[in-house]
Amino acid sequence: MVDGKGQTLIHAIPQLAFNSSWTDLFSPKMLSRVLCTVLFVGALPSLAEASQGHISVVLLGATGDLARKYLWQGLFQLYLDQVSSGHSFTFHGAALKALEPGQMLMFDVLKKLSCPPDESPNRCAVLKDQFLKLSQYHQLKTAENYTMLNREIETPLRQEGLKEAGRIFYFSVPPFAYTEIARHINSSCRPPPGAWLRVVLEKPFGHDLQSAQQLAAELTSFFREEEMYRVDHYLGKQAVAHILPFRDQNRQFLDPIWNRHHVERVEVVLKETVDAKGRISFYEQYGVIRDVLQNHLTEALMFLTMELPANVSRAEEVLQCKLQAFQSLWGLEKNSAVLGQYQAYASQVQEELQKAQDYISTTPTFAGVLVHSGSLRWEGVPFLLASGKALDERVGYVRVLFKNRAYCTQSETLRDAGHSQCKAKQIIFYIGHGALNTPAVLVSRNLFRPIMPEGSWREEVGQSDLLIFGQPLSDYYVYVPVKERDAYSVLISNIYHGRKDFFITTENLLASWAFWTPLLNSISNQPLRLYPGGVENQHLLDFEMVSGEVAFTMAEPLELLNPTRLMPSDFRTIQSKFRQSPLVSAWSEDLISQLASDMEKAASRTVASSGQFHLALSGGSSPVVLFQRLARHHYAFPWKHTHIWLVDERCVPLTDTESNFFTLHNHLLQSVRVPYFNVHPMPVHLNQRLCVEEDRGTELYAKEIVALVANASFDLVLLGVGTDGHTASLFPHSEDGLEGAQTVVLTESPVKPHQRMSLSLPLINKARRVFVLVLGKGKHDITTLLSRVGHEPRKWPASGVSPSSGQLVWYVDYEALLG
Repeated sequence: MVDGKGQTLIHAIPQLAFNSSWTDLFSPKMLSRVLCTVLFVGALPSLAEASQGHISVVLLGATGDLARKYLWQGLFQLYLDQVSSGHSFTFHGAALKALEPGQMLMFDVLKKLSCPPDESPNRCAVLKDQFLKLSQYHQLKTAENYTMLNREIETPLRQEGLKEAGRIFYFSVPPFAYTEIARHINSSCRPPPGAWLRVVLEKPFGHDLQSAQQLAAELTSFFREEEMYRVDHYLGKQAVAHILPFRDQNRQFLDPIWNRHHVERVEVVLKETVDAKGRISFYEQYGVIRDVLQNHLTEALMFLTMELPANVSRAEEVLQCKLQAFQSLWGLEKNSAVLGQYQAYASQVQEELQKAQDYISTTPTFAGVLVHSGSLRWEGVPFLLASGKALDERVGYVRVLFKNRAYCTQSETLRDAGHSQCKAKQIIFYIGHGALNTPAVLVSRNLFRPIMPEGSWREEVGQSDLLIFGQPLSDYYVYVPVKERDAYSVLISNIYHGRKDFFITTENLLASWAFWTPLLNSISNQPLRLYPGGVENQHLLDFEMVSGEVAFTMAEPLELLNPTRLMPSDFRTIQSKFRQSPLVSAWSEDLISQLASDMEKAASRTVASSGQFHLALSGGSSPVVLFQRLARHHYAFPWKHTHIWLVDERCVPLTDTESNFFTLHNHLLQSVRVPYFNVHPMPVHLNQRLCVEEDRGTELYAKEIVALVANASFDLVLLGVGTDGHTASLFPHSEDGLEGAQTVVLTESPVKPHQRMSLSLPLINKARRVFVLVLGKGKHDITTLLSRVGHEPRKWPASGVSPSSGQLVWYVDYEALLG
């Protein structure tokens, strides 16, 4: 019996024997006896207080590895924590296995469930006994099986007169099974009106942006957004889960220093000593970036970089701020990452996947990635994300290292760490393992004494002989959890409480994949640095930041994993002729780098000779990577003396995402220091209407050009080419802007938005330099056509680009040139 203080008398518990058949255990009569027993022993205070309703938990994949290791223990912890909450529970394990073998496997796991160290052994034994009796196995294979499950949930509750509060369906199954299971749940297993449904989904949530979008679309056809809880178990790690509360509770200390002026860099790291053996079939599909960086490390990074909402307890505010943090991240390039693969991985792939001896895997098992944010708070601060297998230690941490401007004249050995401003200043959210072997929050004593919740975190007295990042532990304020909780126990509790901010929404999921997919595509054939594994790696995987990129510090040559296949680096830049003008061709990244350098040289020379540089830029998708390159790598570009003009514009408001100016602003202007009065958007939006001839927008722009640009001759015009041969917004089979005295014209595009404003071909041909950028396989056919035709601008306006006294250079990547 359990008294009011939770003390248990085991002999008072009716022995609902395990020698009964498992099917008898979950009969309505048995449910009644279990609930009455729980009430009798005091786990629930009274029948009146049990009126909050019944919760049914269904664990799909109940006999799988994740369920066996973590999920059943997490569900048992939920029962221990909430048995006195006023809710009653039943737990339904489900899998494809037939009833008898499935029951045996599942209950073998349940019998081994452990009690938390701080739990009374007697009380835990009683509740474990009840947990087993409230658990039942189901085979879920057909639509009829789901209908039967629904009946077995509803019938006992109806007979006992219990109100249903809600149902939790935990998908511990591969994502390819999600859609079919979701369809069955939606059609047969939804709770009655007034009760909630919570569907819990395990990663991976797709392989890239497209697959994530497809999976999300399938799931949203069955479940509402508020019903879906996508799990990233890292958000249940106590140190990670405390990042936002820590920032909130220590606003008074952090507000002045949590920004680019004070933070030197941020490191988010997960190192593992184990390799991928036994998981090769999964790992070969995903690799370290998809397995760890795209989810675990990125989520931790968002907690650090997002703006704090006024109330961190409001899930919708937290999720919105996180989404905004995603949207402020700069796109990743190939040179944003260094990649490695432990040497034994190749043979493990051949063995586990039965691949031929000549099969070469290009899957990275180590990655270091440099991330930047364009937000005002974090602009210029490097965020380093690193993870790998077969490394020297198992440890995870999030480390914020602050700039140190102090110089201490006296010897550091004579100083107290708490008062020395010359020692490193850092905040570390120590996720676990490593030297500390516990979750912890560490704050340098020369920063501030943090405010920590006393009920859940306690201060630990540091051992001076233990070093953390080169400093004795005594240099930090160290806090550890009062009670360590497994990540899944934390997350299952948050599912029960409906805390959506601990989970991944569809919007945030797609934002994350949109951020990582371009990098994943660009490195798909990149050579990997081989490393032996463990302590033998030495300095092989050390990397450094150089000009906004990362590179391994050791300069020894990388070993190509597939020496017979030509890699992008095997090609040298081609320089020849295209349409009787100079041609520069290379792989797209090298081409963009060359074009950006040529633009900077042209700008610097022009400013040196005439004092200012007039640059006209085209819209479209091709220039975006160029804009990003200019913003991130060309700090010597004379922006202060540069005037930015537009070659063409869509007739939409400048704040519209379809606007060329909007794209230019997002990817270039907001990141460089161009004087405000040197930026000249096209006046497409006048008198609260768009591109109306009577508003004379074209005349206004033409007059502005004449007033500011000598001889109306731009120093450099950047153009692109459409698949139909159009350039700027000058389109085939239309004479608008191809000849005549008018320098700025309104035109009609065959695709939406149809109305455009554009510089005319005669004005473009007055420029001192014209650079034409052509990228991608989709442009191969028009590139080939343009190489053969003459001057026929009515058919192909791009063929009419021919500066009368200036220079024309074509920048065409290999894919557009060679197909």
